[in-house]
Amino acid sequence: MDILVILKNGDALLYNYLHDFFDFNVDNNSINPIPENENEASSQMSEATDGSITINKSGRFIHCLTIIGQIEGHYASSDDVKTTKYEHIIPRLVAVEESDDVSGLLVILNTIGGDIEAGLAIAELISGMKKPSVSLVLGGSHSIGIPLAVSTDKSFVVPTATMTVHPVRMNGLVLGVPQTLVYLNKMEDRVVEFVTRNSSVTAERFKEMMLNSKELITDFGTILNGKQAVEEGLIDRVGSLSDALDCLYEMININ
Repeated sequence: MDILVILKNGDALLYNYLHDFFDFNVDNNSINPIPENENEASSQMSEATDGSITINKSGRFIHCLTIIGQIEGHYASSDDVKTTKYEHIIPRLVAVEESDDVSGLLVILNTIGGDIEAGLAIAELISGMKKPSVSLVLGGSHSIGIPLAVSTDKSFVVPTATMTVHPVRMNGLVLGVPQTLVYLNKMEDRVVEFVTRNSSVTAERFKEMMLNSKELITDFGTILNGKQAVEEGLIDRVGSLSDALDCLYEMININ
């Protein structure tokens, strides 16, 4: 059995990553580099199984990472729920950071939130990358989606998007003991610290929005549209896909 079939059947992540930069033909076992000549291919795109895509424009590769649906944690969600799985995202981010070919990262978000530790893990990885990174919030980036939205070097939000700031929640069995509240406070402090470290909002204002009791009927919190998210200092700019791409290419050229 040839090496390409082994890769495709045995290590989908490695196969997809290599496929970003090489033209695979499993039938004849050929591996050809993506052409660098703009006359041969002005734009090369390779789609991965997790919704990511790597784009070559004028000899510069950027990787687009989509974070959608629910951020899945240590327990698998049901089959009818769209999820972002951290075990797929984390190695892809490492591959992007280590690649000599990829120059920048574009993160597009439309997520309801999800597992706090999984979301923070992804957000910390993005925040610590040396490659230029830009995020764009479409539709919504709620709950733990907020740390993900602010984790990049620059952040954008479309005018119609919304972002919900609310206190930390727990699912499943909850013990009615003081230690539970201590745990929730510590978890909340981790979220607040990350958001304030990677945006312009203050901790006091972020907690105030978290505990707002006058806006949501069955919960505490605050819903922000695109313009309000920028005014509060969570997001850098209101903009579209073209604005986010222009910013990313400008950062790449500076570097």
